[in-house]
Amino acid sequence: MSIAFDDNSTSGLATKAAAAAAGLVLLVAMLALGAGAGIASLLGGGTATPSVTATSNIPPAMLALYQQAATTCPGLPWTVLAAIGTVESANGTSTLPGVHSGADSAGAEGPMQFEPATFATYDQPVPPGGANPPSPYNPTDAVYAAAQMLCANGATNGANLSAAVFAYNHASWYVSEVLSLANSYGQSQAQTVASGTAPGIAVDWALAQVGTPYVWGGETPGVGFDCSGLTQAAYKAAGVVLPRTAQEQYDAGPPVRANAPLQPGDLVFFGGGPTDVSHVGIYIGVQGCQTVMVDAPHTGADVRAEPFPATIGASWGTATYLGATGP
Repeated sequence: MSIAFDDNSTSGLATKAAAAAAGLVLLVAMLALGAGAGIASLLGGGTATPSVTATSNIPPAMLALYQQAATTCPGLPWTVLAAIGTVESANGTSTLPGVHSGADSAGAEGPMQFEPATFATYDQPVPPGGANPPSPYNPTDAVYAAAQMLCANGATNGANLSAAVFAYNHASWYVSEVLSLANSYGQSQAQTVASGTAPGIAVDWALAQVGTPYVWGGETPGVGFDCSGLTQAAYKAAGVVLPRTAQEQYDAGPPVRANAPLQPGDLVFFGGGPTDVSHVGIYIGVQGCQTVMVDAPHTGADVRAEPFPATIGASWGTATYLGATGP
């Protein structure tokens, strides 16, 4: 039995219309990134270090609760629990009906927005610190029950996280929204090395924009970005000034040597050649044996994390990977 929501539920923290428009595209990207090592690897598994995005957006008590509850399901990334809690109730801070008392118009209750019958299926055993009898309004009970429900529907050992999230709410836009948000909450090992530096801040900032629409000439959080607008804004947040266009950013360098390993925060470029640079992204690390960047790809798509070939001269769609610079 799944949880149901309507247009007035707390799932509306991100508009359903916008999420639905990009949902399938984002879901395909997330599944592609999870190939080989699985989506759990992409999201950092149970040991992922919280990113700046996570520590900024999630109250400390709830962050600790997500991490603790995830340990009850082997392979369940705490980031997925946190993303669901964020979408459903802004991590218990929402004042909308049904979060702290009563129910929303679809009958959902508590910070994880359970229907009563669904909660009763997953509310045992009572977790440490939970209410007795269990209550969907108790954050501990609710988060642990959510972990059990995900575990029962494919999250064990990260086997099929997309199916587990789909079972939580039967909508493809919901799956893509949760998984992309979860990706921004957990840092890969490579990202952790860079945290606190300008490149690390730029990576975290850019990942926090996942789901923002592509807008030609865009450079505004929550409104839209083009490719170089995203990279420029991410580095501005880290205190580094970049030129505006992809060509100018490529020309500004300094270039990363062709045989040198990429570092999180490096700018990666694509186009027809060194004087015909048409696209730029920010390298974030290796996930599932694939090099991954965060970028604003093209009209009709949203900011997302996606794989790219890190061999100079390799094809990437209709463009060619030209190399990287280290701002």
